[in-house]
Amino acid sequence: MKLYYDFHTHSCLSPCGDNDMTPYNLVNMAKLLGLDIIALTDHNSCENCASAIKVGKEIGITVIPGMELCTSEEVHIVCLFDDIENAMRFSDFVISTMPPVKNRPDIFGEQLIMNERDNILGKQEKLLTLASSISISGVCETVHSYGGVCYPAHIDRSSYSVLSNLGMITEDMKFSCVEMTAEADREALIKAHPILSGVQVFVDSDAHYLENIKDAENIIDLPENSAKAVIDYIKSLPEMHI
Repeated sequence: MKLYYDFHTHSCLSPCGDNDMTPYNLVNMAKLLGLDIIALTDHNSCENCASAIKVGKEIGITVIPGMELCTSEEVHIVCLFDDIENAMRFSDFVISTMPPVKNRPDIFGEQLIMNERDNILGKQEKLLTLASSISISGVCETVHSYGGVCYPAHIDRSSYSVLSNLGMITEDMKFSCVEMTAEADREALIKAHPILSGVQVFVDSDAHYLENIKDAENIIDLPENSAKAVIDYIKSLPEMHI
């Protein structure tokens, strides 16, 4: 089953996400653009995922609960889970590993927790863009212990990526796939980092605004349209090695 996907989107819970990126709005926009399956991956929190999943069930688009984790090295990692319970357990854990710095909405933006009908349920008080204490060296094992999978986000970018911050991806990190932006020069990246040769690459929008969500163009082939099928597929990929 060939499915149009986007596994990296943000809602109004991310302080850098637009307040119009409510769970209702972003899921409906993804549906209008022809996507079949998406993931909601707010910074260091899964607190809007349950609402997005409810919207997805209503309109016929699969929503994977996820997170864009910031490691202790300030590397962004896409984390995906096959059910909301595991995602929320991981979300609570990540929040507990972050420094006790309160958000300043006037500086960083709101961090809104909303239901599936755009009603505000609350606000996350901790600033979500800060680094957790989870190291990239153990992030795969940690995410796996919560039933999830993970991979480095936007590795071609000049900030908050594994290549920009650490200069390399190594076998001991235990990743099996990566994310690149649509603008990435894959050939140049593979030449500079041979470990990327033959690796599964996901191309996602990293949308923070409704207009950032891309038209349906990137395809994944799965046995069914479900979060579990995505998780199982990524788990089946071999770990990167040279």
